[in-house]
Amino acid sequence: MSDIRIKTLDHQAIEESLDALAVLRIQVFYDYPYLYKGDLDYEREYLSHYLNDTAVFVGAYDGDRLVGVATASAANEHAEAFSRSLESAGYDPGQLLYCGESVLLPEYRGRGIGHRFFDERENHGRFLGLAYSCFSAVVRPDDHPLKPKDYQPLDSFWRKRGYQRLDNVIAHFSWQDIDQPAETEKPMQFWLKPL
Repeated sequence: MSDIRIKTLDHQAIEESLDALAVLRIQVFYDYPYLYKGDLDYEREYLSHYLNDTAVFVGAYDGDRLVGVATASAANEHAEAFSRSLESAGYDPGQLLYCGESVLLPEYRGRGIGHRFFDERENHGRFLGLAYSCFSAVVRPDDHPLKPKDYQPLDSFWRKRGYQRLDNVIAHFSWQDIDQPAETEKPMQFWLKPL
């Protein structure tokens, strides 16, 4: 990983990088399990919601090229569907760091960058005085027709990081799959760890 620079982006750097961040999200989330048919205008709007005082963007750079990014903010600053699900389960969204995207180009995986992304975001949550770190991940059926034969879920990676799946704590979020004509709602399973 010595050739990769990891740095936290300030609001100005985020604003200047919104298009690059949007393109990266579209590119990485195109693959299973997200199968996201991205839209640049939607991405710009979505990412602009992170321009708040609790947010952090952690970028991975190969030279000047952005090759990965991880985002987080207080859960009460994120999409209402996520806050509502957490509140229903008895958690105060104001005490939770919600780790949003963690996207990294395939050729840079397996170098410890994913761990650095979590380290930096969890440290940010501690700095904010939050009690927990959480995220959600899309749930797909085991027999999904676009599931690659060699697909390996990230559950073991997340467990090694100290996250536990919150059974029955699920939000629903809509996007258009690459093989579908319109948006459909997907279940998003929550995972949580104490900070």
